[in-house]
Amino acid sequence: MSFLPRGRRFCEDAPRDMRARKPTRTLMLVLCPTLVLCFLYYSAARLQLRIWGFKAHIDVDSSLYAGHVLSTVYDKQGFLRKLDGKLPLELQYKYGNLSKGECRPGFSEAKMTSIYPKFSKPAPMFLDLNFKRLSKINTYPPPFGIKTQEKIIKLILAHTKNYGLGSELDSLNCKRCIIIGNGGILSNKSLGSKIDEYDVVIRLNKAPISGFERDVGSKTTMRITYPEGAIQYPERYENHSLFVFSAFKPLDFKWLRQMVFKERLHHTEGFWKSVALVVPRDPEDMRILNPYFIQEAAFWFIGLPHNNGLMGHGNIPTLGTVAIAMALHNCDEVAVAGFGYDMNTPRAPLHYYESVRMATIKESWTHNILKEKEFLRKLVIAGVIQDLTKGI
Repeated sequence: MSFLPRGRRFCEDAPRDMRARKPTRTLMLVLCPTLVLCFLYYSAARLQLRIWGFKAHIDVDSSLYAGHVLSTVYDKQGFLRKLDGKLPLELQYKYGNLSKGECRPGFSEAKMTSIYPKFSKPAPMFLDLNFKRLSKINTYPPPFGIKTQEKIIKLILAHTKNYGLGSELDSLNCKRCIIIGNGGILSNKSLGSKIDEYDVVIRLNKAPISGFERDVGSKTTMRITYPEGAIQYPERYENHSLFVFSAFKPLDFKWLRQMVFKERLHHTEGFWKSVALVVPRDPEDMRILNPYFIQEAAFWFIGLPHNNGLMGHGNIPTLGTVAIAMALHNCDEVAVAGFGYDMNTPRAPLHYYESVRMATIKESWTHNILKEKEFLRKLVIAGVIQDLTKGI
């Protein structure tokens, strides 16, 4: 038992207490900064998560907003909703110095692209021996492509040998084209001389010229048709024009082969009405229309049912609209005349050359006239094409 004074005993006991508390103090010195760091890390993580969440929210909203803006600017086919005939500033600068009536190079393409940004010009009018390079038509059978018909097409093209409009027209730096529809609206318009001023005059099926020159002109660069629509009387063909074949079914190519090789047509089964037995044209004056234009007009321009790429109810554009699609890709300026079906006048003549009435167009199984007219109106309102008879 120690009898040391209390003060000395305290001094001796103090170091022992301090030594006892030293591990605790060390632990606290290590633990406290660790806790602080953990707190800061946790807080930062929560803050970052909130920022990320906010950013994600903004991104989603921005995407939805952008989609909404696009849907209000462009329709479901990709055309500008608000259309007018005014030239964009860049086109005003490009074409503003040209004389009135002078051909404007690239005009239709520029106008089309301004209202339909997906438009891509390269698309040849006619098939040539290198047709397999055209990938967009390889996966579809007629009328939207060439699948299953490659051999017969190659045989025909090897015999026709020519694949353009002709050296004179192909060399033009600027081509003005007009497509002549067969509508009764052409009657008594006296547009014949104006129509003949165009570089390329495109006519459809069996529509006659003789006796109607004052209204429809006398010039024909090409006549686009299919077996059932072709002129059946050789004497009614123009002296100089290209016979341009458009296929709607595989059987049509067999018919064309017989026309090109001047073979006698023995059977007409499979056609929906009588067909021409002879085409009074040399093979060098015969062409095969690029089926891409049927595909483009139907599915992208008009928005007709796809039907797995097969011909079906209401998914075939009229030949007139197909010709317009072709011209937009290959002509610098495009005009039309004789287009437009007025369903409100069922007794009006359907065609300028016969007495069939407008009411009969309602019986069409393959076309969607209302949707097609909606598309054509876009082109007219925007000034992509000019409608001389103002029927669209």
